Amino acid sequence: MKKLVSILIVLAMVLSFAACGSEPAADGKYTVGICQLVQHEALDAATEGFKAALTEKFGDDVTFIEHNASGDAATCITICNQLVSEGVDLIMGNATPALQAAAAATSEIPVVGTSITDYATALEIADWTGATGSNITGTADLAPLDQQAAMIPELFPEAKNVGIVYCSAEPNSVYQANIVIAELEKAGLTCEVFTFADSNDVANVVSAACASSDVLYIPTDNTAASCAETINNVALPAGVPIISGEENACKGFGVATLSISYFDIGYIAGEMAAEILENGANPGEMEIGYAPEVIKKYNADNCAALGITPPADYVAIG
Repeated sequence: MKKLVSILIVLAMVLSFAACGSEPAADGKYTVGICQLVQHEALDAATEGFKAALTEKFGDDVTFIEHNASGDAATCITICNQLVSEGVDLIMGNATPALQAAAAATSEIPVVGTSITDYATALEIADWTGATGSNITGTADLAPLDQQAAMIPELFPEAKNVGIVYCSAEPNSVYQANIVIAELEKAGLTCEVFTFADSNDVANVVSAACASSDVLYIPTDNTAASCAETINNVALPAGVPIISGEENACKGFGVATLSISYFDIGYIAGEMAAEILENGANPGEMEIGYAPEVIKKYNADNCAALGITPPADYVAIG
């Protein structure tokens, strides 16, 4: 009898693990956990796009459990562990620390990321092939970095010194900065890196960067985006323009950016999640998705304040 009970327990555990994978739910109803790193317009738009795609597909048959980590990576870990314990069918990680937390929390439950700059960097994958080979897939928010770098000499041909400003705790910011620095140095510009550890350092670091730079470049960086007003209040009075890695941050503190739609990449991530949930698609074999288009955009107010006239092919941020 004890042996039979042991067999039944093992069988129950196996079935439980199987349910955490990418098998379609028998009743067609799904619970999706969302871990978003911090509240700001770009990440909010990605979450809305993700939910829109799944709601259009499943209607009331999909339930969302949403958590926001308020910019704290440790909280992302707590959230993702909680979602695993609740037995959700899929986890969406919005921003790199959220994705990393989900990856650490489970190798069974499918994970779909969005607003991730580089999955190879985020997941420490050495031989990148376009798919993760694990329980993880998703969409990236990376606009072509060489084109972002080219905007600086295009808009500021007299500039010589570029300050590269980002949060040192965000590995994808480091990744972007290194590529942009290489491109700018090839163009003959001098770059100096200025990093802040968290939001408490932002004002002082930006002030130091403005003091020794003709123009600043701030990559797609969640800490910077959440401190947009602080950055603008330092850089604009100093008369130093900022090229931003994404549109919503540019709206807060930049003059121009190479823009993608965060709603679009969230929506594509939602479509990928639907394919996993409904058809049992293997996340590890699904190539990372990207925004369908990039557009040169400018912040009309900041450009006017700094006396900058963007070229005709730049579109004003609405």
